[in-house]
Amino acid sequence: MSTKEDLAGWVMEAVLNNGGEAKILTICKHVWDNHEQDLRQSGDLFYTWGYDIRWAGQWLRDNEYLMPKEACKRGVWVATTKGKNYMGTAVAK
Repeated sequence: MSTKEDLAGWVMEAVLNNGGEAKILTICKHVWDNHEQDLRQSGDLFYTWGYDIRWAGQWLRDNEYLMPKEACKRGVWVATTKGKNYMGTAVAK
């Protein structure tokens, strides 16, 4: 069963599959298209993932996988060099 900790990997997957930058809507569409079954089987996460994905994005920024929001166009999440080499580090609880 998927948990909130899985979302960071899914966010990075979406960003990297979109050329290293993506808006939240594009990220959410990618997550849904590629992880719908995981989400449906995840219990409460199914109802909160749209909110929790933003926390995963913040964790990725705090850990330098995504550029700070001040360094990006409004609403665009951009991978850093470290993020481009992301290997699925779990979001800290």
